[in-house]
Amino acid sequence: MLNIGENHTLNIVRETEPGLFLTDTEGNEVLLPNKYVPEEFEIGQEINVFVYLDHEERLIATTLDPLVKLDEFAFLKCVEVTEFGAFLDWGLEKHLFVPFKEQAYPMKKGGWYLIFCNLDLETNRLVASSKVHAFLDNSELTVEPFEEVDLIISNKSDLGYNVIINQIHLGLIYHDDIFQEINVGDEMRGFITKTRPDGKIDVSLQRPGYRSIEPNADLILEHLKKNDGYLQLTDKSSPEAIKSQLGISKKSFKRAAGNLYKQRKIDIKNDGLYLKIT
Repeated sequence: MLNIGENHTLNIVRETEPGLFLTDTEGNEVLLPNKYVPEEFEIGQEINVFVYLDHEERLIATTLDPLVKLDEFAFLKCVEVTEFGAFLDWGLEKHLFVPFKEQAYPMKKGGWYLIFCNLDLETNRLVASSKVHAFLDNSELTVEPFEEVDLIISNKSDLGYNVIINQIHLGLIYHDDIFQEINVGDEMRGFITKTRPDGKIDVSLQRPGYRSIEPNADLILEHLKKNDGYLQLTDKSSPEAIKSQLGISKKSFKRAAGNLYKQRKIDIKNDGLYLKIT
C-alpha cells in the first residue's frame, strides 16, 4: 500500500511522456514526474521516493526529502496565510496546509512554528497542527531514568521548557537545569532524570546524578588547562559565576571538583582551583 506522507522503495516499471511509473510489491502505481527522474535509470530498478498529493490532489512521488513526514514534528516557516488557513514551507512545491482550527494561535506569514504532520481522514490530505501536545502520549512511558533521548524544544512555561521526547512523550526541563541558550524548535540530546506515577517526565540536558561527574570533571580540567592551571572558582562562588564560566550548576561543580580532588588531579584553595602537575 502506498501510504501518503511516507517514503517508499518502489520499482520503475515503465517510462511515459509525463515521467516514470513506479509500483510497490502489491502492484500499486504512482507517477514520478520528469523533473524528479534521475539522469540514469533502468526499468526494474528500485528507487526511494516520498509519496504525497500534488496541487490537483493526485497521488504523486518525488525524490525530494521533505522537512517533515507523516506523524513527525518539525519547526517550519509560514509562507502564506489565506482565508482557508496557513501554509508552511516543508521543502516541496506544494506547501503544507494548517487549518485555522489546528492553529494554537493565529499564524503569521514569516513566522516559525512547531507543528505535527498528520493525515486528515476526511480529505485524505497531509495537514499540520501547531497544537502539538495533543499528539503526545504519556499514558504508557517508553523511557526510564538516566536514559539518553532525542528532544525537540516545544514551548516555554513558568517552570521551564516543555520538550518532545523521542517524538512520543511530553517532558519538562526546569529553568534551574538550563545552562545554555535554547529556543523553540531546537533539536538536541537530553537525559531522563525522573518519571512520575502521573506520567510526567523530568528531563535534563546534562547527564543526571553521579553519572554526570566525569563529563563535568573533564570540563573543569579543560578550563584549568586553558587558564594556565588556575580557575578562580570555589565552593563559595555564586551559582551565577559558576554558570557564567562553566555552564553548569553549583551543585554539579562542587561534585565534579570534589571528585577531581579525591583523584589528586587538583588542589582546592581559598582563592580557587589549581591543576596538579604530574
